[in-house]
Amino acid sequence: MPVVGYVSFSEAAHAITDYIVGYYSALRPHEYNGGLPPNESENRYWKNSNSVASFLLTTSQKKPTLL
Repeated sequence: MPVVGYVSFSEAAHAITDYIVGYYSALRPHEYNGGLPPNESENRYWKNSNSVASFLLTTSQKKPTLL
């Protein structure tokens, strides 16, 4: 990172994007996520979400039997 500043807006935007993608979202633990980085928290969310959706599809496809 430059000590004085950035040469251009695009250089600053690139550096900020690198920070967010490379460190903040991928590595930095967040207390809100139980100490997980946002990317890992999101991966776990989608994994669990897909499991629930799969279960619901499987159980809803069974037809009730009449007594």
